[in-house]
Amino acid sequence: MNKHLARMVVWLALLCPAMSAMAITATTTDGYARTRFPIVLVPGSFGFDMLLGFIDYWSDIPQQLRQGGAEVYLARLNPLAVNPARGEQLISQLENLQAVYGYRRFNLYAHSQGGLTARYVAAVRPDLVASVTTLSAPNGGSLFADGNTVLAPPGSLQRRILAAISDLGGELISIASGQGLQTEDWLAVNASMTTAAMTRFNALYPAGAPGRPCGGGPEVGANGVRYYSLGGTAVLTNPLDPSDDGMVLTSLFFGSVRNDGLVGKCASHWGEVLRDDYPWNHLDAVNQIFGLRALFSPDPGEVYRAQANRLKQSGL
Repeated sequence: MNKHLARMVVWLALLCPAMSAMAITATTTDGYARTRFPIVLVPGSFGFDMLLGFIDYWSDIPQQLRQGGAEVYLARLNPLAVNPARGEQLISQLENLQAVYGYRRFNLYAHSQGGLTARYVAAVRPDLVASVTTLSAPNGGSLFADGNTVLAPPGSLQRRILAAISDLGGELISIASGQGLQTEDWLAVNASMTTAAMTRFNALYPAGAPGRPCGGGPEVGANGVRYYSLGGTAVLTNPLDPSDDGMVLTSLFFGSVRNDGLVGKCASHWGEVLRDDYPWNHLDAVNQIFGLRALFSPDPGEVYRAQANRLKQSGL
C-alpha cells in the first residue's frame, strides 16, 4: 500500500462516523424517533454523562435521538457501585423528572452494567419503566469478571492493587463529572458481574429472561415492561482507537467465545434480541472513543434511533 492510499484509509476511518452523524443532522427532522415516553440513557461501570464539560460518554447519540424528535435525558450514577445502589439513584432521578415534567414512564437505554441497573429499576418500580433496552450488557455474566477473581483472588496483593487503582479511577471520574467524591467499590462491582453472581441476580429479577441457553426472552416481561437487547462481537475495530488495545487484552479471558472484549455474545441476550453480532467492541456500542469504529460499521446512533422508532410504533 503506497503512502497516499494509507493516508486516505486513515482519514476515512476518522471521518466515517462523523460523516454519518452529519447526514443524520441534515435529514432527520420528521419525528422518526419521537417516542411517547422519554428516553433515559443509563451508563455502565466507570460511566458518566460528561467529563470536564466536553467528553461525552454517549458521544453524539443523544443528539441523533433528539434530531429524530425524542426527548432524551442522561442518568448520572456512581461510577463504581453495585446495581441496587445505582438503581436507587436512577429511581430518584426518574421520580424527579416525573415531578418536574409530569412524565408517567420512561424508556431506558442502558449500556454495559447500566443494563443490570435498569433491569433492577424495572423490577422494583415497574410503574416508572415502559421499556428496557440493554446495550452490550452482561446479562448472563462476564467471563472477564470471572477471570479477575481467578487472577486476583481474595486477599491477594494483586487484588488490593487492582482495587485501589480502579477505585481511584472511579473517584476521579465522579469528581470530573461534577458529582463530587463518592465511595467507589470496584471489588463489589466486579463480583456482581461474574457468571455465578448474575445467575443469582437473574433469579431475583427474571422478567425478560431467555427461555433457553443463548436464546431470547419474552418481549413483554411479567412486570409489564418491554425488554430488548443487542450486542457486538468485534474486538479490534479501529487501529486509531487506543481503547481497542485494552479490548484485545480483556478478550483473552473469553477463549473461543465470541465477545466484544467484555461481554460474550450470548451473555448479552435479554428479552427480544434485536441483534447480537454488531461489528462493535464494548465501547463502540456507545460511539467511544470519539466515534472511532470499524470502517462502514453501523452507527450506534442510527441503530438506537431505529429502536426508538420501534418503541414509537409500539405506543411507547
